[in-house]
Amino acid sequence: MRIAVTTPNGNVGRHVVPMLVRAGVRPLVLARHPDRLGPDLLAEVDTVTVDQRDPDAVVTATAGVDALFWVDPSTAGPDPLGDYALATEAVARAVRENGIARTVFQSSVGAEKRHGVGEIDGLARTEEALDAIGSAVTHLRCGFFFSNLVLQLEAIRAGEIPIILPPDQPMAWVAPRDIAEVAVTRLLNTEWSGRHVQAVHGPADLSWARAAEIVSAVLGREVRVRRIDDAAMRSLLGASGMTDGLVEAVLGMSTGLRGDFVPEQKRTVHTTTETTLAAWAYEVLRPLV
Repeated sequence: MRIAVTTPNGNVGRHVVPMLVRAGVRPLVLARHPDRLGPDLLAEVDTVTVDQRDPDAVVTATAGVDALFWVDPSTAGPDPLGDYALATEAVARAVRENGIARTVFQSSVGAEKRHGVGEIDGLARTEEALDAIGSAVTHLRCGFFFSNLVLQLEAIRAGEIPIILPPDQPMAWVAPRDIAEVAVTRLLNTEWSGRHVQAVHGPADLSWARAAEIVSAVLGREVRVRRIDDAAMRSLLGASGMTDGLVEAVLGMSTGLRGDFVPEQKRTVHTTTETTLAAWAYEVLRPLV
């Protein structure tokens, strides 16, 4: 069985590749910089240097692949949804032209809305394109990554994280490694077909206020959240160097999920994973702070 993995250096992919190796699989790794995997891991995988927004290159790279873990690559360009459209074209053509039997796609909670959720709208388009092919696909609707807190290191050190969601609004929070475990089990399981949506909700729904309490306890210092308006957040994101298009795409991932949004997939034994925010914060966040 030939399994291909994209974004092997990403938050989830960096766990997916070694998990497959430990399972006895020699995965095919698609990346712009495969050498970043490190020499030990590179000896256990096959690599292709490829830009995932180049449909012809992706089709060529995935010839002979039986199962594919696809992650739309992150973007910092002026037209994020345009970049997502190129990645969508690439994966759809690869699955269709190469007859890839099973695809596991890393999507997000909120993609079920299809419109109005900023950058997540790009993931929704990828879901729709893969669905239209008719081959076996599992969309992983993931919660808010714990690792997003790493992007807030300076704010955490200063003791205050600016947010635009209500501080008491609960949402699914999940460790990237848990997403990788779900992805790998789907990739290795050959007994499924058709379209599936598999939510990955982490161990519990957390509000930003509760998450700040957990992080404070782990770090041994107070970390608060402060709600600001959309205009203030737009200014903060722009000041960080983001293009106007990226600012709106990032902002929309929060504004589109405010209010009465409820994920399409309920929290069940199928969607709940084990790693807690406290455990992740002790392992990853505390050393960085």
